[in-house]
Amino acid sequence: VQLAESGGGLVQPGGSQRLSCATSAFALSAYSVAWFRQAPGKQREFVAGVDWTGSTTQYADFAKGRFTISRDSPKNTLYLQMSSLRPEDTAVYYCAAANDLSIQDDSYPYWGQGTQVTVSS
Repeated sequence: VQLAESGGGLVQPGGSQRLSCATSAFALSAYSVAWFRQAPGKQREFVAGVDWTGSTTQYADFAKGRFTISRDSPKNTLYLQMSSLRPEDTAVYYCAAANDLSIQDDSYPYWGQGTQVTVSS
């Protein structure tokens, strides 16, 4: 099962970027979905997630107030709107899907290939 991320690229510090994640294999609205990221030399970490009902969202501390996760069910697409970006946000960003919302990456059986976000002047 494949998820496909898009929207990565080079952005200046303080700028904004919106990532998208789509799949044709299943309805994202039937799953809990999340964004993770992995910076060079670091472990993959949870960024934000929304449960399958859409009623519960969860954010990493570094994402609170700057990142917003949302899901467009008719488009079957998951988004991550990022603002006030910092150089330390530079990473490969992945979307993932699972039955239950979790901050642990090994709880997610379905993953995308990742999209690179580089925050630099």
